[in-house]
Amino acid sequence: MILRKITFVLNEVKHLPTWCVYRQLSVKGKGASQFGDTIKVFHRNYPTDMFTNVTPSVLSKLGENLHKKQCNPLNLIRQRIADFFYKHYVTRAGNPIFSIYDNISPVVTLEQNFDSLLVPKDHVSRSLSDSYYINMEYMLRAHTSAHQSDLIKSGLDSFLVIGDVYRRDAIDSTHYPVFHQAEGVRLFNQFQLFSDVRDPTDLKLFENGVKTDDKQADLTFDATKLLEFSLKKTLQDLTVFLFGQDLEMKWVEAYFPFTHPSWELEIKYQGQWMEMLGCGIMEQKILKDAGAGDKVGWAFGLGLERLAMKLYSIPDIRLFWSNDIGFTSQFDVDDAATPVTYKPVSNFPHCINDISFWVPEGFQSNDFYDLVRTVGGDLIEQVNHTDDFIHPKTNRRSHCYRIMYRHMEKTLTQAEVNDLHQRISEMAKSTLGVEIR
Repeated sequence: MILRKITFVLNEVKHLPTWCVYRQLSVKGKGASQFGDTIKVFHRNYPTDMFTNVTPSVLSKLGENLHKKQCNPLNLIRQRIADFFYKHYVTRAGNPIFSIYDNISPVVTLEQNFDSLLVPKDHVSRSLSDSYYINMEYMLRAHTSAHQSDLIKSGLDSFLVIGDVYRRDAIDSTHYPVFHQAEGVRLFNQFQLFSDVRDPTDLKLFENGVKTDDKQADLTFDATKLLEFSLKKTLQDLTVFLFGQDLEMKWVEAYFPFTHPSWELEIKYQGQWMEMLGCGIMEQKILKDAGAGDKVGWAFGLGLERLAMKLYSIPDIRLFWSNDIGFTSQFDVDDAATPVTYKPVSNFPHCINDISFWVPEGFQSNDFYDLVRTVGGDLIEQVNHTDDFIHPKTNRRSHCYRIMYRHMEKTLTQAEVNDLHQRISEMAKSTLGVEIR
C-alpha cells in the first residue's frame, strides 16, 4: 500500500493540534474505501480536507458490525440486552415499549455528535486528537448518543441504539479505536410519569426554578426524583439480569454535557469495582430542540466490550476482532444466556485440514473424535462435523470433518500437520472401516 502523508500544523488556540492526514491510493474494507482525496462509506462519497484524520485501519472496520456477528460475544451481549427490555417493558397489549436500532450508519455530522448533545465548543472530545473526522462536516460517531435527537424528532419515546463507535485511543488489552455501545432513552409525559402516584393533582413536570446539583432549572424536584427512581431501577434490574442476583452495586455522581443530574453505576465483580455504565436525566434543552419539550426523560450508555470482558473473562479487547475459530467457537451457543467462560487459545497460528470419507453402517462420530484425539493428542484444538451427505444413487453416506491443529508452544509447519493428518486417515481406514474420498 502506498501512502502519501501530508502534515498540517494547526492552531492549538482553535483546539486543532498538529496531526497527520493519511491519503492512500487505495484502501478498502467492507463498508468504506478511499481513493485519492475521496472517502467512500456505504456507497456515499465524502471529500477529504484538512480535518480528515480517519486512518485506513479504522476505515477497514466499517461494516464489520461485530454486535450482529454470529459467534461473537458482543452479539450475545446485544441479544441479552434486547431480551431484557423486550421482556420487562411492554404495553398492556403485550407489545415492547422499547424499539431497537442496531444498523444505523456510524457516519454522522458534527452537529449530531456534539451540538445536538450540548457538548461545549471547547470540549476535549471535539479535538482531532480524540475523534475521527472524515472532513470538517462529517465524522465517525464517538458515541451512540449521536442519534438521540434524530430519533426523538421522528416521534420515538423509548428506544435503544446499539452500534460501533470510534475514538482515537491507545491499543492495548482494554482500549481499541473501535468499540461498541448500547444507548437507551425513555421519555415520559406528565400522565405517564405520575401514573403510579396516589394523588398526582398538584404534581407538575416543569417550573421556572434554579439549577442545582440535584435538578435542572426547568424540572420540578418531584419530576426529577421520579425520573431518577425509574432510571436507576431499570439499570439495576438490567445489571442483575446480566450478572445475577448476588451482586454489590453503588451509584457515583458523574458529569455529562447532555444529562443532569448524572451518575455512573459501579458493580463489584470478581472482587473488584467496575464501572458498568453512565446515565442521567436528559437535559431539557435537548428535548425542546427535538420537538419534545412537553416531555421529560432519562438516558444511559454502556460499553458492550466492557460487559463482555467481565462476563466471559476475555482478557484482551482485540480478541473481539478475531476470526480464529478457537475463539469464535467458544461463543457458538443456541441461547444467548448460556454461561461461557473464555478459555485462552495459543498465540501460535492454527492449521486446518478437512477429511471426507464414506462411512459404514453403524458409524458413530464420537468414535472418530476419540481416534483423532488418540493420534493427535494435545495438538488437536477442535474437530467439527461440517457435512453429512447421502449419495442419491448408491445411498452411501459421507461425512466431512474439519480438524484444527495448533501447538501451544510453537508454530506447526504444514508438513507436520500433513503427516499427522495422514496418520489419522490411515487409522480411520484401518480401525473404523471408512473409505477416504
